[in-house]
Amino acid sequence: MRKISISILTLLAFVLILAGCGETTPTESVSKETTTTEKEVSDTNEQATADDTLGNFIFTADEGGSITKINAETDQVVSSIKLEGSVHNVQVSPDGKVLAATLVPQMNHGDHGTMSMKGSVLFYNTESDELISKVEVGNHPAHVVFTNNGEFVLVANNEDNNVSIIDTSNYSVVQTIDTGKGPHGFRISKDSRLAYIANMGEDSVSVINLETMKEEKRIKVGAAPVTVGITSDGKTLVATLNTENALSIIDLETDTVEKVSVGQGPAQVYIDHNDKFAYVANQGTEDAPSHSVSKVDITTKEVVSTIEVGNGSHGVVTSPDSKLAYVTNMYDNTVNVIDTELNEVINTIEVGEIPNGISIMP
Repeated sequence: MRKISISILTLLAFVLILAGCGETTPTESVSKETTTTEKEVSDTNEQATADDTLGNFIFTADEGGSITKINAETDQVVSSIKLEGSVHNVQVSPDGKVLAATLVPQMNHGDHGTMSMKGSVLFYNTESDELISKVEVGNHPAHVVFTNNGEFVLVANNEDNNVSIIDTSNYSVVQTIDTGKGPHGFRISKDSRLAYIANMGEDSVSVINLETMKEEKRIKVGAAPVTVGITSDGKTLVATLNTENALSIIDLETDTVEKVSVGQGPAQVYIDHNDKFAYVANQGTEDAPSHSVSKVDITTKEVVSTIEVGNGSHGVVTSPDSKLAYVTNMYDNTVNVIDTELNEVINTIEVGEIPNGISIMP
């Protein structure tokens, strides 16, 4: 369970190379879909003080069935939202008020019959942890991303080979757009016009035009791209290549690809707010977990530092001032805090089971 596959056939058969999404499989069946409208919010920090009202939080998607909320000022866990199912990814809205999370429903091993594996996107108030809305999307939703203008939320449906477009004014799906095989991680240009979606089941990134609501083209980037990052000027794209142990750096004016060797089994990548460095979380596999973050200079196209972190490093994000980076360690159930000037871990935070995606308030 949760072992990383390096074969394209396995990718196409629903087992995501990364993560503990193996908690659920499409060949299992149940009599009815599990509902997730009821949540339990538990305070896990007895020392929480007035600092927790600062409104500066970090959130992790825990595939064991929770969302962990961390005070970014104190590195203390302040609450945990308990859910039935696997939470794969989270992202905070551009205004910091709403958290979106993808949820794959829990499968009941004892039931029979057929069942849709349609997942959901849950929207929460970032301050109160209250559920705002639950939106059904496609089969096995992976990453979720807000447009910078806050008008839409996109969700990559890994099993359906498409993305759902959600209107944030009424939390309804307004469009579904086909992509390549196995869409997973993605980012949206700063002008909210183009989405770049890594297709794990093939060697491409789908470019989605959010004005025409159509796939514009596909860029060949390398084997098993997992996630991407894009610079604020929209000129450079990066993509992690899980089976090549590399980061692709793409000139979007010419679609020219250059590759930089990183650690074993790279998962997520995040470009800092200065557009200078790309931080790559190297996950490896459950049997042979990697435990490093590669810091890549986007201009010189070289690894300038390799930072030792926990086992199975997966999700990564930087603080708004780019002075800190945060990485989830799937096999340790922790988040490491990295000083980006020292290039070393300065703190470790215990979170929920199998932390995957991570997001910080802007």
